[in-house]
Amino acid sequence: MTTETNQPSKMEKQSESDYETTSSVEESVSATTNEIPEFGWSSYAERINGRFAMIGLMAVLLVEALSKTSFLEWAGIISK
Repeated sequence: MTTETNQPSKMEKQSESDYETTSSVEESVSATTNEIPEFGWSSYAERINGRFAMIGLMAVLLVEALSKTSFLEWAGIISK
């Protein structure tokens, strides 16, 4: 015979812990970190700087690939 207990099942325990994790994630400020954005040398500012630098580098490479000249020549900084 089976006996019923009022203890939560393994699935219920897991869903409760998932809820706690989800609720703490919803309270966070950023999608990638729990840090609050601030001025100065913070890891959040460095991460954003790095992402924009990667976008800028890809833009330069795209200009060079499409124009078949170096970026500095294309921008008029140097002449051949």
